[in-house]
Amino acid sequence: MDHFAFDMNWWVTVIQIPVLGGMFWLIWHIRNESENAERHLRDLIDTRHSQMREGLAAFKLEVAKTYASVAEMRELESRLVGHLLRIESKLDATALKTEALNARKER
Repeated sequence: MDHFAFDMNWWVTVIQIPVLGGMFWLIWHIRNESENAERHLRDLIDTRHSQMREGLAAFKLEVAKTYASVAEMRELESRLVGHLLRIESKLDATALKTEALNARKER
């Protein structure tokens, strides 16, 4: 029996404790590496996100400067206002005609 107890103590001392220690170190090391990788990726994504936002803002500014001049916008606005005024006058005329027809029908 003493021989079995000795073998068991030897097994625990020589094999199991170092293996468990190595597994604990391996898990701790992998966890630290994954946290560092996650932190690095988060920083990279934040950097790329801010770069994309700056690029988009610069593109919007470039489009606003080059694609539509103020004179063209004023011309477009005056054309739209002219069309809307003509539509409004046609609607007013139609409303007056409808009102006149309704007044004749009531007599």
